[in-house]
Amino acid sequence: MYIPIAPVAALVAGILILAAPRLLNLVVALYLIAIGLLGLLTR
Repeated sequence: MYIPIAPVAALVAGILILAAPRLLNLVVALYLIAIGLLGLLTR
């Protein structure tokens, strides 16, 4: 079963931001790092 990573990560990030808006910078940074790594590793 294939689960797309980006939509799941976006949902988790959105929930975390709603729960604790102070985490916005951390969540965005981790999301961008994850997307970057996935982009590099899945070439």
